Amino acid sequence: MKSVRITSGKYRGRKIATPGGGTHPMGERERLALFNMIAEYLSGAKVLDAYAGSGALGIEALSRGADGVIFVEKSAKAAQVIKGNLKSLGLAPEVVVCDAADYVPIEKFNVIIADPPYDAFDLLKVEHLAQFLDDGGIFALSHPDDAPELLGLTLEKSRKYAGATISIYAKNT
Repeated sequence: MKSVRITSGKYRGRKIATPGGGTHPMGERERLALFNMIAEYLSGAKVLDAYAGSGALGIEALSRGADGVIFVEKSAKAAQVIKGNLKSLGLAPEVVVCDAADYVPIEKFNVIIADPPYDAFDLLKVEHLAQFLDDGGIFALSHPDDAPELLGLTLEKSRKYAGATISIYAKNT
C-alpha cells in the first residue's frame, strides 16, 4: 500500500496510507499550495473533507489547527483506510460513507475542502456541498480546467499546478 506524508503542523512528516483503487491523492506540492492559501482560516475551524480518499487533506487541516473534521468518502474501502490513518495518529473524527451529493450535515462548516475525481467531475455535486458553508467561510476546490462559478460563492483566487487547478471561494455574509 502506498503512502503520503503530512506536510506541516503537528503531524508533519507522519506517513499515512492511501487506499488506491481509483483514488488519487493530491500531490504534495499541490497540498502545500492549497494549505498555504487557506492557512489563516484553519485555526479553530470546523472542516469538511469531501471526497476524502486517504483523509490526507482533513488530517493536514487537523495538523494545522482545525478543531474538527468530518470526512466524507463514498468508498467503504477508502473509509476504512481513513479510519486506520486517524487511529494511527490518535484521532477519532467522524468518517461518513456516502456520495458527496447525498451528504447532509447537522451543522455548517468554516472550511470545506473538495477534491473530486477529475474523470467524473460533477459541478452539481460540488454546489450541493457549497450550501453547507457557514457565512464568512471558505470553499477550497481542486478541479480540472478553469475555475467554475459556484452559486452563492465568490472566487477569491485560483492557481494552476500541472493538470490541476486549486480555487478558493468565499461565502460573503
